[in-house]
Amino acid sequence: MNELLWLLFLFVNFGFVLFAFWFFGREGLFVWVAVAAILANIQVLKTVELFGFVATLGNIIYGSSFLVTDILNEFYGPKEARKAVWIGFFTLISSVVIMQIALLFVPHSSDFIQGALVSIFSFLPRVAFASVVAYIISQMHDVWAYNFWRNIFPYPHQIWIRNNFSTMVSQLIDSVLFCVLAFVGVFPAEVFWSILLTTYFLKWLVAAADTPFIYLARFIYLKKVKKEPEKGPVR
Repeated sequence: MNELLWLLFLFVNFGFVLFAFWFFGREGLFVWVAVAAILANIQVLKTVELFGFVATLGNIIYGSSFLVTDILNEFYGPKEARKAVWIGFFTLISSVVIMQIALLFVPHSSDFIQGALVSIFSFLPRVAFASVVAYIISQMHDVWAYNFWRNIFPYPHQIWIRNNFSTMVSQLIDSVLFCVLAFVGVFPAEVFWSILLTTYFLKWLVAAADTPFIYLARFIYLKKVKKEPEKGPVR
């Protein structure tokens, strides 16, 4: 059951990315990056069983931010992709800081939500730090790597190469950095390696699954600008 929901969840998340691009253009993608930064750090608190492994949610919506930066890089260049990364970084930092202050307010006797808010937003400093560091380094690498592979494989039919080469390596960097910074010394070695391998396996699946969606994004881009180049990369 969870596996079917996971696949549906994947299509819903990537579908929203395309809807945002279709209706709002690049601004819609910037908004989605902010949404993904917040929701991924809430969903990661929930553990589920997927494909026989215990895993956390959040891998799909977090992976969708890599799809967004690849779309921006493909059609608007690395400068716009880096802008999206910084928007996500700012959203992540500001939401954590604001919610930590909000939790300090003494709730009224009629309040019923404080306990749930504490459970969701009282991130351990180490985990929050790991999340921020892994995010900025892996996302910036993704922007650089996409542009690097684009210079080698510049044509529209080669989008899948630059998309997968950049995202899969960036997801590996993200998984290793986050797990090392957040979990080394917290879990026994066998548990740590299980978490790391499972996390990357799911992110690898998400990275592979986003390939058709970047081609759909190309269709949307060309449909909106009414221009279909015969040769060479789209800019």
